[in-house]
Amino acid sequence: MLTNKSKLLFIIFSIIFLFSCNNSESKKIKEINDNYLSSIKMLLIPSGTLYMGGNNIQSDPNEYPNHEIELSSFYMDESEVTNKEFKKFIDETGYITIAERKIDWDEMKKQLPPYTPRPHDSIMAPGALVFAGTTGPVSFNDPNIWWKWTIGASWQHPEGPKSDIKKKNNHPVVHIAWEDASAYCKWAKKRLPTEAEWEWAGRGGIEKMIYPWGNEKVDEGKVKGNFFQGLFPYKNTTKDGYLTTAPVKSFSPNGYGLYDMAGNVWEWCNDWYDVEYYSKKSARNPNSTGPSKAYNPIAPYQQERVVRGGSFLCSEEYCSGYRSARRMGSTPDTGLNHTGCRCVRDNTQ
Repeated sequence: MLTNKSKLLFIIFSIIFLFSCNNSESKKIKEINDNYLSSIKMLLIPSGTLYMGGNNIQSDPNEYPNHEIELSSFYMDESEVTNKEFKKFIDETGYITIAERKIDWDEMKKQLPPYTPRPHDSIMAPGALVFAGTTGPVSFNDPNIWWKWTIGASWQHPEGPKSDIKKKNNHPVVHIAWEDASAYCKWAKKRLPTEAEWEWAGRGGIEKMIYPWGNEKVDEGKVKGNFFQGLFPYKNTTKDGYLTTAPVKSFSPNGYGLYDMAGNVWEWCNDWYDVEYYSKKSARNPNSTGPSKAYNPIAPYQQERVVRGGSFLCSEEYCSGYRSARRMGSTPDTGLNHTGCRCVRDNTQ
């Protein structure tokens, strides 16, 4: 169990230092010709009835109760947004991501417990959290152990200021906050998926299965995606060939032709994250867009959005984020080096 001191450190160093809410530095997204928009192929996801929620012993309480929801057809990006595609957006708009902006303490403290002390100026600089593996086994109760606040980390410098993306054009863009992902989708004349749309698409037409590929365990048979193989968070065997992100389309697609719906990077959804939402009547509404506000008793001062799909840091022992029903929340101004996005578009035909 975390002590009060360690809880504060976790809040400060593992989450809050990512926040930087000076929106005045964000350039207005320009309306531009379709020729400049994202070239990522979009696939038609059929309409149908989703049986939404957890279905195995790893399922968390926030994945219940199971419920049915009717969904209309829509288009979804076949892959996660890449560095190359995100750079097009930046070059055309001049947008500045949250990780690159000055930190606004007055805004930051609104999402902290009262009387949280202001961090020292030496660390109140633009940056983000970067995964730093440990040298041996550790408790899973304190993620602060394997996340390092890194000044200068951003989508262009995923592991810190000395790293770059010169050879990663086809890797998923990371350190993308929900606000950044929404801005990109708007530029591309698309939108972020609802949580229900994401799960329906992620299942690939295989209902009531644990994973997008079926029920075979992630570490059995052929390599199915970019996950953490070995002993988290200190020994990654890289059986899949990648220590961090993998180029999109490196592994087999699901039944709808979508790549990396399990692993590689977590993906933002449009919905607010409410741990009890599945028990509410509106969760069963056709084409549900989620709750009107977030609710997470573990982080009562924060309003979180849903992330789905798991990442290169997910393992059976730790988070099993690659399960189709797995849902987590993160604050809209938080980006990490295992979080990105993909977009959808309404089927208006």
